[in-house]
Amino acid sequence: MYLTKEVKAEIFKKHGGKAENTGSTEGQIALFTHRINHLTGHLKKNHKDYNTERSLVKLVGKRRSLLDYMMKKDIVKYRELIKELNIRK
Repeated sequence: MYLTKEVKAEIFKKHGGKAENTGSTEGQIALFTHRINHLTGHLKKNHKDYNTERSLVKLVGKRRSLLDYMMKKDIVKYRELIKELNIRK
């Protein structure tokens, strides 16, 4: 499995402050980015996997709405996060 408990805790520790802070916007965006990168790699190999393609599009939409929320609340943190995660806007 690509997303183990330890990897998930590390993502939230790095971006959310603590490993237990799974509700932070920054942590959720980082987790979604990790999942999006994994699904993108899967789709490069399996281009006819339409169910994965649909879930990828939904996940990108969720991340986009969280990024919009973060941009409204704190533009400085938003800019730092998209630079750190290599998200283009």
